[in-house]
Amino acid sequence: MSKISSVMNIGQRSMMNSQTGLQTVSHNIANKNTEGYSRQRVELVTNAPPADMGKYQIGTGAKTQTVTRTNNPHLEKQIEQEMTKLGYGQGKAAYLDRVEQVVNEQNSKGLNHYMGEFFNAFRELANQPESLPIRTQVKETAIQLTQNFKKTNSDLKTIQREIDNEISGELTEINSLTSEIADLNQKVESAEIQGAPANDARDRRDLLLKKLGEKINIKYSEVDRGKVQVVAGANIVLVSGYDAAELKPNSSPAQGNKREGNVDIMFQLNPRSSQFRVTDQITGGKLGGMLEVRDQVVNGMLDRLDHLAYTIADNINAVHATGYDQRGRAAGRFFAASSSGELDYSNNIAVTNLVQNDVSHIAAGLVPDAPADNRIANYISSLQYKPLFNGKDTADDFYNGLVGELSVVTRKARAMSEHQQEALTQLKNIRESISGVSLDEETVKMIEYQKAFDASAKLIKTADEMLDTVINLKR
Repeated sequence: MSKISSVMNIGQRSMMNSQTGLQTVSHNIANKNTEGYSRQRVELVTNAPPADMGKYQIGTGAKTQTVTRTNNPHLEKQIEQEMTKLGYGQGKAAYLDRVEQVVNEQNSKGLNHYMGEFFNAFRELANQPESLPIRTQVKETAIQLTQNFKKTNSDLKTIQREIDNEISGELTEINSLTSEIADLNQKVESAEIQGAPANDARDRRDLLLKKLGEKINIKYSEVDRGKVQVVAGANIVLVSGYDAAELKPNSSPAQGNKREGNVDIMFQLNPRSSQFRVTDQITGGKLGGMLEVRDQVVNGMLDRLDHLAYTIADNINAVHATGYDQRGRAAGRFFAASSSGELDYSNNIAVTNLVQNDVSHIAAGLVPDAPADNRIANYISSLQYKPLFNGKDTADDFYNGLVGELSVVTRKARAMSEHQQEALTQLKNIRESISGVSLDEETVKMIEYQKAFDASAKLIKTADEMLDTVINLKR
């Protein structure tokens, strides 16, 4: 009787194992297209202890030991690292494209065009020093040149403000990700401390770590009882156990490469603690790419634009002040002075009020009361081809060099982004081959578990019939 009962118990456990397997297969199929999901498998082991039958032992069937997920932690971390590089490349390339459009002269007139028109106007003035229309043309081309300097300056600063706004939005998403990772730490620990695998929670946490890595350079490791600790930069502890810190944007004074008013990234461990500036530690992910464009590329362009505007204005003023205007008066500055020197001069450059209100104040000659004297106008027009920058570059060379360097940096960023996308695609394909769900494979598994379930049911039915036969022996 006990042996028949044992057969029934084996059949019952086998049916339960098949049910567990079928439920797991169903879970896999349902999550075929779930991002970050890892295929799960039921692990069966021999049931213990076996039945002792004197000189021999008889097994008592199988039992479900655990449900595992097919996952390679090293591959997951490698994907996260590549996503950090991809985020950096994409964040950088997107805004470099915007910066390149600001100085792109293929579709619209730019600084090169207006500088050429300005110096050409002085050449015309040298040909006709007494011509009022040409003096007016000199004034108008000068005003157009200053307006284009201001527009370029304004467009670049607009890009910086857009980056600031996007940084604020990215920090909100980062805080949301770290908060959920901390919650998942608790779920993983609560499940696994009871001996149950937290497969779905771990999959979700791995996915969030990848998404977090795409936005900011992080390092993470699993510590005690399944929890992960996440550190951004050098020492920004974003997640520790069940706690998540916050990153916040803060408009602040100029510091390092950062200009006045641009946002800094502040770290706050908890609502009661002080905030610390951590902007310089953010060097990877989308944030790192955007910060590099804002603080290095755009600020570098603004500095060189200021230098270009100031050098042109300063040299023209120096020559103009040595001449005499149309009425024999000693000429002064052509461009207005700036109390801050080169700093933000491309935004402050302007034609003096004297010249704007009366073009007779424009100097063309080197001596007074000499209507045909055109030496000052000639010299100013020749400044276009003088090596005013580093003793070797003209204004055109300097500006073209600025645009050329930007073009090289932009192409390099685009190439890097495309390369990282390809590398990441390959890694994701490898992950899919290891952890992804194959519908064909799951169908085979489903049939296996179905057949095993049917066989287990027949085993129980057979044992039941045997038991009925034994009971009916006395009749």
